[in-house]
Amino acid sequence: MKQVFRVLQIAFTYIGTVVGAGFATGQEILQFFTQYGKWATITIVLSTMLFVWLGTKMMLIAHDTRSRSYEDLNKHLFGHRAGRWITWITLIVLIGVNSVMLAGAGSVFMEHLGLHYQTGLIITLIGTYLLLGRGMQAILQMNSIVVPMMLLLSLLMIFSTLHHPGVYRFVTLTTDSNPFQIWISPLLYTAFNLALAQAVLVPVGNQIRHRNTLKWGGILGGIGVGFMLMAAHFAMSAQMPGIIQFEIPMGSIAFQLGWIVQSVYVTLIFMEIFTTFVADIYGMTLQLRQHVDVHPRLITLIIMMLCYSFSQFGFSSLLSVLYPIFGCMALFWAGKLIRDRWGTFRGRNNVN
Repeated sequence: MKQVFRVLQIAFTYIGTVVGAGFATGQEILQFFTQYGKWATITIVLSTMLFVWLGTKMMLIAHDTRSRSYEDLNKHLFGHRAGRWITWITLIVLIGVNSVMLAGAGSVFMEHLGLHYQTGLIITLIGTYLLLGRGMQAILQMNSIVVPMMLLLSLLMIFSTLHHPGVYRFVTLTTDSNPFQIWISPLLYTAFNLALAQAVLVPVGNQIRHRNTLKWGGILGGIGVGFMLMAAHFAMSAQMPGIIQFEIPMGSIAFQLGWIVQSVYVTLIFMEIFTTFVADIYGMTLQLRQHVDVHPRLITLIIMMLCYSFSQFGFSSLLSVLYPIFGCMALFWAGKLIRDRWGTFRGRNNVN
């Protein structure tokens, strides 16, 4: 039972790392999948298979090579010099993404709770600092609470859509998009998310002792991500094309289900931002500890202050340049991950 619980913790952490604010709002799913009509169901299945395979393989490689941080993994995949360059680009993108997520947390407090924007930022930062004092165990436990709630909300979305007049649109919707856009989209989505998730999944792979526990946790986590993708796509397809006009597509569905579901949804958006933010700060701290000989709590504080500073001014202009570069790099990174001979599913159940 202890190992089963550990498998679930790993799976929930995997899901919680991938499912950030963009996923929770539905905007990512709409842009990468739902807008492509009936083809989205097939591309989501493809993306799920990649999440199961490559996410698990990444954690197993981290376990087998004893990689402490994503920098160690990148050096293993690309060699010392190229691996360091890729790591620093990843760090800049992670700081940018987490600055935007922190700004999103402030917006949730302001728009839905009637509190000041800065209050949301400060509460998020204080909560992050306190939780990170407990290390990886806090991240595993936190996701064990939040992710089951997200899965329940996904089920509720499915059941509510079953009574909608457009329930079968997920298999009938047409699209004018060209085939290249349709089929590159799941590859980009999976590669981009896994390249960011390595900040969390590599330390998980390194710190979990039993290889089989890690393997089954990764498999269940990848399936869980795919299930949530499909549930959101199913719910949004029923309301196409009108749902495209909403900035928060999933929110428009939640608001139709009453104030209780609406309140739960708003809470979960914040918790998804918070869990991803905490995990990413932890991963960046581990990476920087390999270069800076200071206490990890000080490194954490510096990273959080950087995110806080950028959340005041916006990171959009820099991210608009970095995102395409990082997207191409993520595809190349995923290709190296596929070709790497380490991290096979049939490896020995060795112990660190």
